[in-house]
Amino acid sequence: MFQPIVIGTGLVAWRNLQRTLPDQLATFSASAAQDRLTNGFIEKASSLTSADAVVEDRQVLQVALGAYGLQDDIDNRYFINRILSEGATDDDALANRMTDSRYERLASDFALDGVTQFVGVLPNKAEEIADLFNEQSFALAVGNVNEDLRLALNAETELSRIAELDVSDDAKWYLIMGNAPLRSVMESALSLPSSFGQLDVDKQLEVFREKSESAFGVGEVDELAEDAVKSKVIDLFLLKEQLSQGQSLSSQNIALQLLQT
Repeated sequence: MFQPIVIGTGLVAWRNLQRTLPDQLATFSASAAQDRLTNGFIEKASSLTSADAVVEDRQVLQVALGAYGLQDDIDNRYFINRILSEGATDDDALANRMTDSRYERLASDFALDGVTQFVGVLPNKAEEIADLFNEQSFALAVGNVNEDLRLALNAETELSRIAELDVSDDAKWYLIMGNAPLRSVMESALSLPSSFGQLDVDKQLEVFREKSESAFGVGEVDELAEDAVKSKVIDLFLLKEQLSQGQSLSSQNIALQLLQT
């Protein structure tokens, strides 16, 4: 079984992982288990023209769900069948009514609702899903060693992905709010309480934007996803998590960690 190399804790571990990430991810993706799953998925992609075809093949379903971080739903076949068969075109589709926006991405990418011209997974989309599966699976392996680093990896990719979407800034913030792993990073970095999610969603958006402006000097997602700002978000998240886990971090400790990175 692949064991990611994680050296140190907090920011030190994050910087070390960033430096070795390309090589570690390549090694992980080329492993026999990953290669079998991803190549099998790509080969079967053209035949995935119904929700039944996806959920009835456990290896296909493993890749399909794992690519979006939804691997815990592997045994919820009826639920996933509904998500896929209803698609994401209709506003009333189940995927669009879910709080977690990852279900909408799953339904949209698989396009099995029969509404669009193409039904099923196109070859280029299949390869993209396979790559996402490798990235998410690697992050899970890292999470088995250090859960905060898994969340940091997800935040790094998801902030950039959401920023590139052709939607309004409000819509991008709502996508962040609906992405559970990314939301947890933002809430921790901005020191938002656990009860924050109980507020009206419009109020949550207002607070997220105001807190972001206060902490990072920017309030728009496109600015938040710029490399320098995104790095500050993740660094602050990791420092806050160390504090919350009871690790002693004096100002000297923080300075030392930053110097070591």
